[in-house]
Amino acid sequence: MIRFLTKAKLKDKRVLLRLDLNVPLDKKGNITDDTRIKKSIPTIKYILSKKPTQLIIMSHLGRPKAKIIPKLKLINVARRLQKLLKQNIIKTRDCINIKIPNSKIVLLENLRFHKQEKENNRAFAKKLTDYADIYINDAFGTAHRKHASNNAITKFLPSYAGFLIKQELEKLNLKKPKKPFIAILGCAKISDKIDLIKALLNKVDKLLIGGLISFTFLKAEGYEVGLTRVETSKIRTAKALLKKYKKKIILPLDVKVALNPNAKPQTTHIDKIQKNKIGYDIGPDSVKLFLEELKKSKTVFWNGPLGFYENKKYKNSTNQIAKLLSKNTKKIKTIIGGGDTANAVRLLEKEFYHVSTGGGASLEFISGKELPAIKALEINAKKFKFKIITD
Repeated sequence: MIRFLTKAKLKDKRVLLRLDLNVPLDKKGNITDDTRIKKSIPTIKYILSKKPTQLIIMSHLGRPKAKIIPKLKLINVARRLQKLLKQNIIKTRDCINIKIPNSKIVLLENLRFHKQEKENNRAFAKKLTDYADIYINDAFGTAHRKHASNNAITKFLPSYAGFLIKQELEKLNLKKPKKPFIAILGCAKISDKIDLIKALLNKVDKLLIGGLISFTFLKAEGYEVGLTRVETSKIRTAKALLKKYKKKIILPLDVKVALNPNAKPQTTHIDKIQKNKIGYDIGPDSVKLFLEELKKSKTVFWNGPLGFYENKKYKNSTNQIAKLLSKNTKKIKTIIGGGDTANAVRLLEKEFYHVSTGGGASLEFISGKELPAIKALEINAKKFKFKIITD
């Protein structure tokens, strides 16, 4: 068992808080969606209410690959956080080898400007813990990563989980879902979702498959898929899954195809896809079939838009599914698996039972995999003797 925030004695302590403030940015570095920042606020406010000496927040942003990228500095994140909290926040020039300013709330610079973060380097983690007395992790979006700021760091300080992690672990628990239980997958590859697919197929009554991954399954069924990208190396895997779970897996009946993303799309049955066309979305008959199955459900887990959602010509299937589920919240418990799916249903987010903040983390948790950051908190709760452990 991990220890949660409410068990921590925070008064007059220096608190080091790991958040996932990895928000999407436009080309100029402006924040386009501050959902992750907003979902961190309850934990921040609780900590401050307990009158700590100081709150030091750390996060990563984007994928700088251990280089200092001006666009990926946390200055805009600090400004947004300051606006939401209505309190002053000082952002530091770096995250290590610095003197922490005399401010109630401090935001350290992007952790991933240093390669040691992703290397889970103990010395790097120790430098971070030198700033504080207590460590709190509320970055569920990185829980599937074994990094210094969420793993090695627990070797040095008493460690707790925040409210967001608590919520994620509780609401993503699908051990005993109400039946019928239906999953929707719209991902791109079988290869990086095989554990999830197998885990779901052992639990669900039906698995509705759309998105790019559906074309690998259609290819496995012997259909022509034109120039649509498929995982050739996984066709045998798809065949085996279709054979074993034939009654559970539901594939599209028709698809929207075009010569390229900007060309005019046309709808075609899956046995009439032309060799020079590319599939970008499931068609209206497929949507109708999926909707009919979903109307019977009591629990739904959804990961991945069903089409090339970034292009407005291919939003229809995803929008129709989201609309149905959002209007039937009393009957259907819908769990959205973060990532692109969360972005696709953002305007309807409040209508669903849960929209995860962690794409990869939520999928690995549901797949039954151990999340390194959560495991580290469990070990800390069992073994930490409330004194700093040195190398």
